[in-house]
Amino acid sequence: MLEARLWQGRKRKVEEVHLWRERRSSRGELVQWDISDHNWLEGRGGERIYLIHMIDDATSELTARFVAPTPPRKTCGCLKTYLERHARPVAFYTDKASLFQTAPKVARDQKVQVGDERQPLPPTQIGRALAELGIVWQAAHSPQAKGRVERSFQTAQDRLVKGLRVAGAVSLEQANAYLETEFLPCWNQHLKVTPKNSTDTHRPLTEKHDLDASLSIVETRQVTNDYTLRFDSNLYQIARAEIRTGLRGCNVRIESRLEGSLRVRFQQHYLSVSQCLVQPQANRVAIVAPHKSLAPRPAPLAVKQAHRDFLAASAMPLWKAAQIDRTRTTDTLEE
Repeated sequence: MLEARLWQGRKRKVEEVHLWRERRSSRGELVQWDISDHNWLEGRGGERIYLIHMIDDATSELTARFVAPTPPRKTCGCLKTYLERHARPVAFYTDKASLFQTAPKVARDQKVQVGDERQPLPPTQIGRALAELGIVWQAAHSPQAKGRVERSFQTAQDRLVKGLRVAGAVSLEQANAYLETEFLPCWNQHLKVTPKNSTDTHRPLTEKHDLDASLSIVETRQVTNDYTLRFDSNLYQIARAEIRTGLRGCNVRIESRLEGSLRVRFQQHYLSVSQCLVQPQANRVAIVAPHKSLAPRPAPLAVKQAHRDFLAASAMPLWKAAQIDRTRTTDTLEE
């Protein structure tokens, strides 16, 4: 076929491959972070739980925790545990899930093109917390790019599931107890490696970093003219002693802390607020205007007749009224 020129050979193109990447040299330089929704309890207890893995790229040191499927509050709790134990790493390496990145809103029949200029989207709660703590967030473009944390899940789905079965864990608390006392110490003892550089790049938390404030659920509300604000269907009153110049009509930062408390911050000051007792809806009398469709409409013939009566002449003509002599003859009235 080649001699008859019926087929012509072509050079094979080199396909794009994922090159092997060497480990980072120092502990805390890069931490891979991912979440797995595997059936960890194998149906025991009827509770669905997720497993969060934070594995150091240089040493394979693992920090993990089981959470309920209610992100991002539970995820912020796991992040707080890591920061209290190891301090702040240089960067976290995750996927492009909505937990870490705000997805752009695009029409169904429209595609996002490369280089398309759009307005920057607001960060997620996790993204905002990492930015306030000075931690870099890096996104992986494929599961193979964060293969270390993906392979750690494969190991956990084999060993951890069996360990939970033997321990008889049936709830989230029992699963976390086994994870902290049995699985993580065994992992960090036998699977942890020595980094090339002994320098620990974790940075300590300073006075500028308020861990409770950064890892809270943050929203913005506007202060009304009577120095009140609404949040989560409740009305809150700012204390009279906390009123400052420029507070009325401005936006304040509301922090819903992990322990359940609520803090309101204006600029760099925290304000004292108290919940107001709003009048119930049942006691309010609503004045409803009658609908136009409920009023009886006049008949068409009656409307026409009313127009004819209005336009009809009801007095003498103007020319005849002008001929009347209205001259007064005497200054006094005759009897």
